[in-house]
Amino acid sequence: MTDWWREAVFYQVYPRSFQDADGDGVGDLEGVRRRLPYLAETLGVDAVWLSPFYPSPMADFGYDVADYCGVDPLFGDLEDFDRLLAGCHERGLRLIVDLVPNHTSNRHPWFVESRASRHSSKRDWYLWRDAAPGGGPPNNWQAVFGGPAWEWDEATGQYYLHSFLAEQPDLNWRHPEVRAAMVEVMRFWLDRGVDGFRIDVADFVMKDPDLGDDPPAGTGRPLSRAHPDVHGVFRDTRLLLDEYEPPRVAIGEIHEADLAVWASYYGSGDELHLPFNFSLLHAPWDAEEVRRRVEALEGALLAGAWPNWVLGNHDEPRLATRFGPSATRTAAMLLLTLRGTPTLYYGDELGLPQLEVAPEHQQDPFGRRVPGRGRDGCRTPMPWDAGPHAGFCPARVEPWLPLGPGAAERSVAEQLADPHSLLNLHRAVLALRRASPALRLGDLRTIPDAPAGCLVYRRLHPGAAPIAVALNFTGDPLEIPGMGPGRIVVSTGMDRAGEAVAGVLSLGLHEGVLVEEAPG
Repeated sequence: MTDWWREAVFYQVYPRSFQDADGDGVGDLEGVRRRLPYLAETLGVDAVWLSPFYPSPMADFGYDVADYCGVDPLFGDLEDFDRLLAGCHERGLRLIVDLVPNHTSNRHPWFVESRASRHSSKRDWYLWRDAAPGGGPPNNWQAVFGGPAWEWDEATGQYYLHSFLAEQPDLNWRHPEVRAAMVEVMRFWLDRGVDGFRIDVADFVMKDPDLGDDPPAGTGRPLSRAHPDVHGVFRDTRLLLDEYEPPRVAIGEIHEADLAVWASYYGSGDELHLPFNFSLLHAPWDAEEVRRRVEALEGALLAGAWPNWVLGNHDEPRLATRFGPSATRTAAMLLLTLRGTPTLYYGDELGLPQLEVAPEHQQDPFGRRVPGRGRDGCRTPMPWDAGPHAGFCPARVEPWLPLGPGAAERSVAEQLADPHSLLNLHRAVLALRRASPALRLGDLRTIPDAPAGCLVYRRLHPGAAPIAVALNFTGDPLEIPGMGPGRIVVSTGMDRAGEAVAGVLSLGLHEGVLVEEAPG
């Protein structure tokens, strides 16, 4: 199918934390390759999103790129990458890589040359400006990581823009040579065979060309990102991807609360295939609120646009802690049965909790600079078995982050042995999704008169058995009328498969079920 990404389930791998193959306590590309059987056959996902592995000083753990066309020795080398990519394709997995186009490391050769002199041939590859009249930064823009978005360079007597850390200077995407250089970066990976890109902070690449002040919060659109010219960048990117066969995908990190603006990044089917949808990431765990957000997003989509859903990633507290243990199973069922392409974050299928990392073990440079803002707690190593360090790395070394208490009990091996585990719930829903055209590609219709505290919707596809999804968000049992006739195929407790449903469906507290109903 040309639009393979519509039917796919993506799985985010954070390479540092997935599997250590070389015994240094840090995950690597060979470790990911060795775990491909788990991803493809055991779990049953379709595509892997690999977080940055490029050479980097690690001021932001790889999102400060010093070489877009290499592999940091911490993770291996290009031969390791090629083996990983070949291994994915041999198992029917797609591989997409993180593209970080908004900024480089301040140690990237481009920036080193740009910073060398005001007369450097690459000076305008970055955004340099004189101080404001009277001194100080050129405008009021603030960095996402706190403080002014401008850093003074004593040697050349100007400020440079950094939307994130000072070690991450912003590229000037209005410079044709920058755009040409980034096209060559994309071609480097596309020619190797990657299946597309997850584009980091995609809407930041175009700012107000006059660098006007941002308005006060809540009073207007910011000028420091998401200038309308960004749509031209996305159209050009799409044209590049469309040159390749098999088809490649562009997924954009777009944090945008206004759904009309968010939906505009699909363009007319000629921009991003999937602007990431974060609308449920911080939603209260409330059935009515989740239904409202699902319906609002569906209503915002233009004809032909395909939705997508995420509940976790490497920047956010773990799903199991954010929503609470009682909601972890229903959240999994929600993510994997809504209309659209879901992305799973590694370890969420095991219910890994957010770990409180002691100050002496903290690694995230951002968290070490700004106490309480660190992201180590959602990046802890993947537990594989009951062995030393839960199988992540050899006993003789310490993992780069602690695994935390209970890791062995939550491990892949332990959960595979438990037929009622959260991991086996994920496997069951993913297997049903592969077998069901309704779940993969069908329409979604919410049931508005469901009991309070319950979200009910049907997935419908011509000629296929409908799948009814019923999720109890409360700690009380509920009864749902008008269900069936059919049978339960999966329940969150993994204990009701085969049960007949005809009329009223009973749900236990915090329970979810999938009902295969009679066609028509």
